[in-house]
Amino acid sequence: MTTATTRALRTTPPARTGETTARDSPATAMPSLPSLTGLRWMAALLVFGLHVNNFGYFGGTSARLVTWGFGAGATGVSFFFVLSGFVLTWSARPRDRALAFWRRRIARVYPVHLVTLAVALVMAYSLAHQPRPTPKQALSNLLLLHSWWRPWWQTLNPVSWSLACEAFFYASFPLLFLLLRRLGARASAALGTLSVAAVVVLAWADAHHWWTYPLYSFPAARLPEFVLGAVTARLVLLGRWRGPGLEASLALAIIGYFLVPQVTPGYSATACTIVGFALLIPAAAVADVQGLPSLWRRRRLVRLGELSFAFYMIHLLVLRAGTELLGTKPHFGLLAGLAVTTVAFSLSLGLSWVLYEAVECPARRLLLRRRRRPTPQPDRVEARGEAPAAARD
Repeated sequence: MTTATTRALRTTPPARTGETTARDSPATAMPSLPSLTGLRWMAALLVFGLHVNNFGYFGGTSARLVTWGFGAGATGVSFFFVLSGFVLTWSARPRDRALAFWRRRIARVYPVHLVTLAVALVMAYSLAHQPRPTPKQALSNLLLLHSWWRPWWQTLNPVSWSLACEAFFYASFPLLFLLLRRLGARASAALGTLSVAAVVVLAWADAHHWWTYPLYSFPAARLPEFVLGAVTARLVLLGRWRGPGLEASLALAIIGYFLVPQVTPGYSATACTIVGFALLIPAAAVADVQGLPSLWRRRRLVRLGELSFAFYMIHLLVLRAGTELLGTKPHFGLLAGLAVTTVAFSLSLGLSWVLYEAVECPARRLLLRRRRRPTPQPDRVEARGEAPAAARD
């Protein structure tokens, strides 16, 4: 077990309830966390492997191996939810306004969603055997509301169901952050424990069909994962995180991942991995802050992590388009399956680079571009005794 107290915050004693920490100062710049970007790529890769398995590229023994390795790949989405709560809390601006926060989140995710939605619409009406959405389904997808109604959650670009969950998390985050800033370490830890308990209870209830509505894609049911990520970030920021190091946390996450086949498919898988993910993410963050060794901050892995969101949003459309040439569940042998998977992966990665460079980054810069006030004329400034507008900005 390692004591994960960040060097950046060691000069500030652990805050009690209601106290102000160094983090609450707007001048405090938080360290970057490249290991989390690298881990994000690995989560996206798990989801890709899951979909390759679902599309039946492999047959025979190779299919069983792919299922063994990637059958639990849907837990990569759970990792994204926990990571999202951690990163948003880590980078939150104490005096930020809700509208400014929501504007930044829209600029971050919506342009890529809009482009991939357009691609999915073109595919639906130009390719054979592709489901065509109703106007209500298309509108709900556009507004990121489709995960609230189970019959619509897989329309158009199916992976966008998780964005509808994220949109709900973003809507609730200003209130959550306000609460966390008023909680001390013990109260934050209690909230994290309640979040884990909520995941376990919901997983048990879903497996035993207590609801007629499956919880896997229901945004409110996924909120505890997001809250848990926010709580762990808060504990790290307070200098009160006590968790295993990066290697032990990774081992626990892997063990949880391979326990997934032992439970009922769907939401229940979340209960297997939630603890491992909740330990791994802060452990990687602490490794970055303290300069400890971390495989996940290697330059190429971080670069892939930067492309991971675009990769996640485009890869299933590539696989769907491939069914026009390969058919449904072709069950190739090992070599042919590897070749087809390599082509699909390369196309997805290449398109994700295009989306990142041509859509995600330029759109974010455009949407977040600051409007500067015109500088008043010198004679008017001197007459009113005011500073120039540039100085006030």
